[in-house]
Amino acid sequence: MEAAIVGLGRMGANMARRLQRGAVTIHVFNRTYSKAQALEAEGLHACKTLEDLVAALSRPRSVILMLPAGAPVKTHIRLFADLLSPGDILIDGGNSYYKDDPVHYETLRKTGIHYLDAGISGGIWGLENGYCTMVGGDPEVFKKIEPLLAVLAPEKGYLYCGPSGSGHFVKMVHNGIEYAMMQAYAEGFNVLKSSPYGEALSFDKISELWNNGSVIKSWLLELLGRAFADDPSLKDLNPLVEDSGEGRWTVQQAIETGVPVPVIASSLFARFTSQNRGDFSNRVLAALRKGFGGHVVK
Repeated sequence: MEAAIVGLGRMGANMARRLQRGAVTIHVFNRTYSKAQALEAEGLHACKTLEDLVAALSRPRSVILMLPAGAPVKTHIRLFADLLSPGDILIDGGNSYYKDDPVHYETLRKTGIHYLDAGISGGIWGLENGYCTMVGGDPEVFKKIEPLLAVLAPEKGYLYCGPSGSGHFVKMVHNGIEYAMMQAYAEGFNVLKSSPYGEALSFDKISELWNNGSVIKSWLLELLGRAFADDPSLKDLNPLVEDSGEGRWTVQQAIETGVPVPVIASSLFARFTSQNRGDFSNRVLAALRKGFGGHVVK
């Protein structure tokens, strides 16, 4: 098998490594060439230009974009529309807005190039644990890349969701739920800390306890326990919590369809107000985002 990855950030680089470990020949490109060169030392093939990347791949080609949503993705869709050939497959694996996908799909369809949207979850831990992958597009094209997904994802960790846009839509809702789960943990630990017992409680031990037989156990809680073990009061974290887009898109979708999402909406608004709320719950949220996704904290 052979594929290319464009964009070597927190997710893209480790996805390339995981595929390479699974005996997939991987070609990589990044705007900052040194990032691609670093992976070449690990056995991957670094390309200086997109033209070099396309030339290195055997047809039919499979190219995965791991770029920030919006303008970077749209720019590369236009570039690859000219560089790729009929029968090639372009996959947007970033956190793009699902309403953009049918436009990209149609743009590439006119040239004979296949387009898939893939919502990918796994953060900085995906290299070892695998990447949960949600795919939208034509089912016959999905079948063509399924061997790649089997390497990239853990067992039962990928799914064909439906037509173009459905992969990113499912990932969007996934992240909306993630917002709410993280907010619930943050508020709960804030109640613990603010209680008469707050100074005596060991939050890392409570996290570990709740992950053994409790109905609220989760990987997020495991990551939070590690954060508390490193810094029990999370005093070194600035309680500013950014939102990456999917949460607000989930709320927008709920408004469009008249579906109540008060918990997800509340968690989104909590992030909006975090600059003015230096409380412990926002430090918990910041620690969780750093733990699962390697997001920068202040």
